Amino acid sequence: MSTRLQERYQAEVAPALIKQFEYANPNQVPKVAKIVINIGLGEALTNAKAIDAAVKDLTAIAGQKPVVTRARRSIAQFRVRTGNSIGAKVTLRGARMWDFLDRLTTLALPRIRDFRGIPAKSFDGRGNYTLGLREQLAFPEIDYDKVDRLRGLEISIVTTAKNDEESKRLLELLGMPFAS
Repeated sequence: MSTRLQERYQAEVAPALIKQFEYANPNQVPKVAKIVINIGLGEALTNAKAIDAAVKDLTAIAGQKPVVTRARRSIAQFRVRTGNSIGAKVTLRGARMWDFLDRLTTLALPRIRDFRGIPAKSFDGRGNYTLGLREQLAFPEIDYDKVDRLRGLEISIVTTAKNDEESKRLLELLGMPFAS
């Protein structure tokens, strides 16, 4: 089962990258390895239902059940103890990853208010890209009437690219709307 975006990657994106960066071996062409979606929940310490709501939202967005993340160490100022639930994350690979990337670029990002493109500086130096969204309502799967609170989420796109230039070109060719 291959998705529309995956077929486009094989037909158009990979050959364009080979031409631009002159790879000798087809295995050198950068690919999207995985996408990690993360919601951090500081409010979960006081509101026990916050985790359940975030897990429900993430399941709807990603199409698979997220893992609840727990605090590794205690931080007194934030009233966090080791083992407290402080967030939820989900890692997408394969067909679900391609499907999510397609929905992100074609449906979710254009729905954001005053959208002028995503920042081009959010690369980490190793070819990975992280994007923060202020609210989960950008995704059409989320029903506005059932949302108890707006929660931001962080989307990390991990690629096999060696540097930011290759990674940025890969994401541009896949349809990521970078701000000029």
